[in-house]
Amino acid sequence: QVQLVESGGGLVQPGGSLRLSCAASGFTLERYAIGWFRQAPGKEREGVSSSSNLGTLYADSVKGRFTVSRDPAKNSFYLQMNNLKPEDTAVYYCSKARSAYPTLRPASYGYWGQGTQVTVSS
Repeated sequence: QVQLVESGGGLVQPGGSLRLSCAASGFTLERYAIGWFRQAPGKEREGVSSSSNLGTLYADSVKGRFTVSRDPAKNSFYLQMNNLKPEDTAVYYCSKARSAYPTLRPASYGYWGQGTQVTVSS
């Protein structure tokens, strides 16, 4: 019943911007922390951000460049990525946490989307 579908990825030049979207179904978005994660080949899955009504967390690597938001009416949430760097290249996933408490730990998230590829390159 729970489903998460990411979109908005693509190829962008360094310094550019992308906005990722995640359409959620099967649960009420505002009741849970929603996380954005990324994984590059050969690397561990990394928490990018996590947000709920209790607060928002960002990884140090993206702080000041990425922002998250949500639209309860559409049951969707977003990741605005600015000043993108080559090291941001990865598959990005949205995920639903088990509770409303923000965390960047992947183990605290039980549902994942299929991911969307973000490539930052000249």
